[in-house]
Amino acid sequence: MRVVTSRWSVVSCCFVLYAMLFALCIPAQAQQAKKVPRIGILFGGSSSRYSVRVEAFRQRLKELGYIEGKNIAIEYRYADGKADRLLSLATELVLLKVDVIVAPSTPGVLAAKKATSTIPIVFVSVGDPVASGFVASLARPGGNVTGLTNFSTELSGKRVELLKEAVPNISRVAFLWNPANPSHRLLWKETHAAAQALGLQLQSLEVRSSNDFDSAFETALRERAQALITPPEPLFNTHLKRIVEFAAKNRLPAMYAFTEAVDAGGLMLYAPNYADQFRRAATYVDKILKGTKPAYLPVERPTKFEFIINLKAAKQIGLTIPPNVLAQADRIIK
Repeated sequence: MRVVTSRWSVVSCCFVLYAMLFALCIPAQAQQAKKVPRIGILFGGSSSRYSVRVEAFRQRLKELGYIEGKNIAIEYRYADGKADRLLSLATELVLLKVDVIVAPSTPGVLAAKKATSTIPIVFVSVGDPVASGFVASLARPGGNVTGLTNFSTELSGKRVELLKEAVPNISRVAFLWNPANPSHRLLWKETHAAAQALGLQLQSLEVRSSNDFDSAFETALRERAQALITPPEPLFNTHLKRIVEFAAKNRLPAMYAFTEAVDAGGLMLYAPNYADQFRRAATYVDKILKGTKPAYLPVERPTKFEFIINLKAAKQIGLTIPPNVLAQADRIIK
């Protein structure tokens, strides 16, 4: 029996075969075209000061299944201590259509909020996000901003207390602060109250830009400051070496609020563990990328704190730290 196959039958079979192959290719093509989430990180300081924190952030993202350069992209922006650059850098991130902006400090959050009202913003070390106007409340942020507070206004008293314990005979303490940073006004108020309670005179050293350090240092010497307190601030972090060298040269016991200070030769630090803060910020990013709105992610407080003493710095200025203060330290640099 002879089987005759028409040309139209062959064409029909080929059409069906191509259609099946095309249908099978669609999922693969869709998978290839899947959008890779993009995170923007907006730092107020310079890149060299944040390497440990960035690594902690990336490591936590990896634990959550995100590998930079593979299934997630990270855009880094550094203002190098120049607050006037933050808005343009935040705008760059918005134009890149990032899925979330991580803005660690108060100045960075202010810039990000000006640049966007829709892209989620996660802060890492803001002193009082409610008073700063970033969130409606810690429990229900209510907008496109949430994150982790560094609890810094309430830590101010502890810094003054530890400084007084370490150097019992001081009576005049200089406070280096930036009035352009909204959170610093809160810090000044809290630190001033703590100093008064301990019978200390708090001297104001205002620094708004890199040009103000020399005059601030001259004021400290003229008013015979006996110690120095430096709160968290991107500008200060960028000019950390300058501050630490001033304190050492003039034999001023200094209390800092960022880990890099003691590693750079500063005397003492009392602050949240910022590497841990950045790890926890990565968890916020994960939840936001999976669809949770910032408005419903409660602001969290620090869970880990650090008190670090640099005995090399103490020796350099001729200071002996009392045993009861050393016993409180989480880490001692010898």
